[in-house]
Amino acid sequence: MRRGGAANRTADGRTELTVATFNEFGYEELFKEYEAAHPDVKITQRKTGQGAPHHQNLFTKLGAGSGLADVEAVEEGYLSQVMAKADQFNDLLEIGPRETTPDRWLKWKADAATTRNGRLIGYGTDIGPLAMCYRKDLFAQAGLPSDPEGVKALFATWGSYFAAGDRFVSKVPGIAWFDSAAQIFNAMHNQHDVGYFDKGDNLVVESNPDIRNDWNAVTSAVAKGQSAKLVAFSSEWNTGFKLGRFATKTCPSWMLGVIETQAGPENAGKWAVTDVFPNGGGNWGGSYLTVPKQSKNAGRAAELAAWLTAPEQQVKAFQARGTFPSQVDALENRTLLEHVNTYFGNVKAGALFAAQVQKVKAAQHKGPADGQIQENVFAPALQSVEQGKRPDDAWNAAVQEAKKIAG
Repeated sequence: MRRGGAANRTADGRTELTVATFNEFGYEELFKEYEAAHPDVKITQRKTGQGAPHHQNLFTKLGAGSGLADVEAVEEGYLSQVMAKADQFNDLLEIGPRETTPDRWLKWKADAATTRNGRLIGYGTDIGPLAMCYRKDLFAQAGLPSDPEGVKALFATWGSYFAAGDRFVSKVPGIAWFDSAAQIFNAMHNQHDVGYFDKGDNLVVESNPDIRNDWNAVTSAVAKGQSAKLVAFSSEWNTGFKLGRFATKTCPSWMLGVIETQAGPENAGKWAVTDVFPNGGGNWGGSYLTVPKQSKNAGRAAELAAWLTAPEQQVKAFQARGTFPSQVDALENRTLLEHVNTYFGNVKAGALFAAQVQKVKAAQHKGPADGQIQENVFAPALQSVEQGKRPDDAWNAAVQEAKKIAG
């Protein structure tokens, strides 16, 4: 069933479908493939470099009632805000191809985009199963095990991870154990059943002991010199990979491509990834494709979104940009499982992360403004600790700021 007003047409009579994404989804070649198979369709991509401005634009145009693309990507940290406005998005179970039922995706992935009355608002794209990346040469320099099997005991729990960090910084002066307090904190936070909000969408930052325990552990490590004090995705952070300013990196699957790009060819073979993560595992990142009701091409847009998120295309996107599949069949795809990452020592990265996926049993509930609190409250609060602010003062300020944002 297709809905929408008069379809947008190009000068030569084709149906124009606009797709708004951010960062790297790995869709450029897929768009060409789709157009070749559908000569009556012209795809126009609106690509934003970072997630925050993309989502700001999304919510601004939702409020204005016009201007959105036919297909809008939504990152998991902003999904709750979209779900709160679900009536402005099409139910993909109604307008999409019949075969795109929720059971094609990992249950927790589809559940997060399903409303309480059973409407599916988004098709799942990628996920971010967690592993740990580290510099083999720096580990050897510190007298630590450096092979992927040998390091597993170091990364078994957060306690063992920070203890290994103490050993490392005492042996290798001038090089940090990890890149950023916020990056470690975010990974720890995403492992909990309850995060910033409970399932009733009540802010629980102040009353959730897991969050405060994470804060204490990370800020203690900062005080002991374990952090490189870099702001993630800043130019200094990018340079930090190239210059070897830190020895470990929390690694959702999509981070492998980031490391390879930023560390450069001169560091090939120095980085390794191991299929263990402190306290078990978790998911960090992942997005959805939605079709706003503003679309004049809703049916055709849903067909494109369904095709982009089908198993075969998810595997191709993984090969192009490292975005890890969320569909069940894709996780069993031979091409995925046999994919070798030469930069990280010829590791079978597809099989490694497919195994890590099995450690994720449920997605943490993301309440209203979850993404804003992570990016605009706790990240800068932890940066202030890295710059010398007392942890208790920074914590109290973060709690108050979170309350303001949550309203």
